[in-house]
Amino acid sequence: MAINIVIADDHPLMLRGLKDFLVSKGFNIVGIAEDGNSAYNLIVKLKPEIAILDIRMPHKTGLEIAEDCKKNNIDTKIILITFDKEEELFQKAKEFNVYGYILKEFAIEEIEICIKNVLKGNPYFSEDLKDILEITKPNLDIIESLTKTERKILSLVAENNTSQEIASELSVSIKTIHKHRSHIIAKLDLDNKPTSLLIWANLHKKYF
Repeated sequence: MAINIVIADDHPLMLRGLKDFLVSKGFNIVGIAEDGNSAYNLIVKLKPEIAILDIRMPHKTGLEIAEDCKKNNIDTKIILITFDKEEELFQKAKEFNVYGYILKEFAIEEIEICIKNVLKGNPYFSEDLKDILEITKPNLDIIESLTKTERKILSLVAENNTSQEIASELSVSIKTIHKHRSHIIAKLDLDNKPTSLLIWANLHKKYF
């Protein structure tokens, strides 16, 4: 049985290339859209097994479509194609039950294997993206080793608070905050540059 697919991308060449490739592989393209609103309407109307969406489109992004599908209990499995490699977007995609996340430069190479995985209920993410995420993902065991106070300090650092402001917030001396910061830096194996802890805290604030 042919698999019904809706595809959406605001770049006509990308859209046509993806359509031609999928048709040549035996998939049934039931709808095509060049903006997010049209894509979402097609998904609601046609209820395809899969929707392959560009993340950045006019009116509604691929992520917003995925979020709406989740809210409205639409069973269509979403695959996103994108040039974006930001971890924040990847985490949102997982939150909205996105089944596939493919980098555009590898879309034609990976889309067929992605669809096969998704149809089995197995999420699929570009290999290149996995490498990037492994670099940015912290060692969760190290974060677990931080005390409750150290985590609180990290969250305040991530909000760009100074040591003096953190001391006031926690009703302790600035000397105590400096001591905590030293312990945190040692546990995280960071260098002693003034900005190192701030950068780390901002990159990983979702983990503490």
